[in-house]
Parts: sequence; C-alpha cells; structure tokens
Amino acid sequence: MLDAILTIPSRWYNGPVRIAMLSKAVVVAAYQRKLEELARLPGVSLVALTPPVWRDSRGETRLERVYTAGYDLVTTPIALNGHFHTHFFPRLGQALAAVQPDLIHVDEEPYNLATWQALRWAARHGRPALFFTWQNLQRRYPPPFDWIERYSYSHSAHAIAGNQEAREVLLAKGYSRPVTVIPQFGIDPQLFDRSVQPPLAPPSPHHRLTVGYAGGLVPEKGIDTLLHALAACQRGIGETAGQPCRLLLAGGGPYQANLERLVAQLDLGQHVVFLGRVGSTSMPAFFASIDVLAVPSRTTPTWKEQFGRVLVEAMACQTAVIGSDSGEIPNVIGDAGLVFAEGDAQSLASHLLRLASDPILRVDLGRRGRARALAHFTHERIAAATYQVYLRMLEQT
Repeated sequence: MLDAILTIPSRWYNGPVRIAMLSKAVVVAAYQRKLEELARLPGVSLVALTPPVWRDSRGETRLERVYTAGYDLVTTPIALNGHFHTHFFPRLGQALAAVQPDLIHVDEEPYNLATWQALRWAARHGRPALFFTWQNLQRRYPPPFDWIERYSYSHSAHAIAGNQEAREVLLAKGYSRPVTVIPQFGIDPQLFDRSVQPPLAPPSPHHRLTVGYAGGLVPEKGIDTLLHALAACQRGIGETAGQPCRLLLAGGGPYQANLERLVAQLDLGQHVVFLGRVGSTSMPAFFASIDVLAVPSRTTPTWKEQFGRVLVEAMACQTAVIGSDSGEIPNVIGDAGLVFAEGDAQSLASHLLRLASDPILRVDLGRRGRARALAHFTHERIAAATYQVYLRMLEQT
C-alpha cells in the first residue's frame, strides 16, 4: 500500500462513500483489477456499471467476470453499441437510483452522449461527478457533441486526463475545474510476470529475434511501417545478414486483409504469424513468446497515440520495447526502451537489428521496463491516485 493515503473523514458520512463508476472498458478482465484496488481503500463502497458486451473495430468483447472482489460489477443495457461517441445506457437512471451514489466517476470522454447522461443525473441529484479523457488533439466538434462537451465542462467537479497533452487540451478549451493526470488503468505485477508464464507460441529456431505487436489492426497503428522494417531486417547488415526476424501479430481489425497482402508483397509469409485476438489474461503468455514488443503508431489528423497500454504490460513482463514518437509513447517508455521517428521503417529496422545482435541490451531494457512499470503503472498506484481525486471532490462538496 502506498504511504500517505488520506481517508474519507467519518464526519462527512455515516458509512462508506458510495461511488458509481460508469465504464465500458471494464468488460475486459485485466482492467477490473483497478476496481479491486479502489474497493480496498478506506471508506469506499464501489459499484461499477458496464455493458454486457462492447463492440469496436477490433471485434466484440463480452464481459469477463474475473477480478470482482470487494465491489459490485453490474451490467446495464447499452444502445448504439460500438459507436464511441453516441452510445448510451437506456436504464442508467434506474441503475444510479438503485446505487444512490455519493460520487459518480464517468469513464468516458466529455463529448460522449453517455457522459451527458451520467452528469445530467448527477446534477439533478446534487452529486459530484468527474469524467475521464484521453483526447490529446485540440479539436472542435459539431453539434450536438460540442454542446455535450460544454455541458460536461460546466457540470463536472473534476476531470482525469490520461496523459499530459490531454490535460493541456482541456485547459486550452476553457475547462476551469481541477484536472489530474492519471492513466486510466494500470497493470497487475503478479499477472504480468514473464518468469511465471509459459509462452503462448513456441520459439522459432530459424529466427534470431521474435518481434511482437498487440492491438488493433488499423492503419493508424503503423503496422505497415513494422512490416517494411521487418523486410529490411531480413536483408540484414554485417553479422545480422541471413538471420531473419519473426513477427507475431496479436489482434484483429478491418486492416488485416491489407496487411496480409503487404506480407505477400514483401515476401514475409514465412516470418509473420497472425494470431488473432488474444484475451487480456493471456497477454503475459504472449509477451513470454517474444523478445521485443514494437508499437509503431503513426499520428493522423484525427488521432495520435494516447498512452500505449500494451507497452506497460510488456515492460512489466521484462520484454524489451520499441515505440514510435507518436503522442504519449516516449513518456510511457522513458529510459526503459528505444524510440524511433514515427513512419521511419529504416530507423525501426536498425533498432530491431541492434536488439537481435545484443541480447544483453534486451535483458537490460527488460529489467528497466519492469522497474518503471512497478514504480508508475500498477493498478495499486493508479487506484491510490484516483482515490485522492475522490477525496478532493468530497472536500469541495
């Protein structure tokens, strides 16, 4: 447990403070560990409201009830499932009335319809509420999203930003309430421990280095850059010539057919494996199967990397990491990995070849990554920081 955690003063409440968290993200089992850590903190009674299933470009994720100790995980129907900004919860009012929360945590962007729903209920019932934002690009939205955003700004007591740039965007757009920078979720150091995980895929005696990618198969993730870098690695330079790299791709999405065609064009068929989607609790086994994780995200006019959670998971598993300089990636990696200019396949290839020829460096980066993940990105630390936000909100109420 972290030191110097304040507790909710008993003079405010005659029992635990009832907190309702609305979050579609906690359908994923690994994300539920933060809720367990929150529920362990003094004076907290937590109810998490989540849909039974969430759909996006990567496919469908059904609720995984795995880490549910100490709090209630309640499903509520969702409408317009898969639409990030217009989905809403038809029975949210009834669900919140049943909980009767003292504080509402909305795990959604301020311009989302679901956020407006929850904040409107909070305003009607005199409850303090916060929203969460990853948005690290300053954008203007058409109606009704700009109206929803302004409503969220004026009817929330606090905002949590997932990265420093998201905080700067809020302030630049006129948000006048307190903002705290906290990643949305952390990692479980016991689950993400390479030393106790059997590999998901067996090692290849024909490849000098096994590279991994995990995430959506979508254009902005820059997987084409990674494939071009892999092709350059097959040609090799100096002592690396003739000792190719293998790539394991974990994930799904609409860009897969394009990537398969590119694999064929680059003659990488014997070196690239499409694993499909890997469950959140199986990711440690994936990291145990690779020597290095690559996150080659590429900024677009409407998106840049907001965090790169898979980096933290790999670092916790002592897997070396390489990331582009898109968005928050360099800040997440710190001194525990290698960074290249986004879209630069040759630079990425040079990093891969360097790691292929230097196993000592791979081990060193793995150790530094584990230390950094434990110092900054565990569920316990993120829950403790979130708890401090709750205390501040209650003090202001």
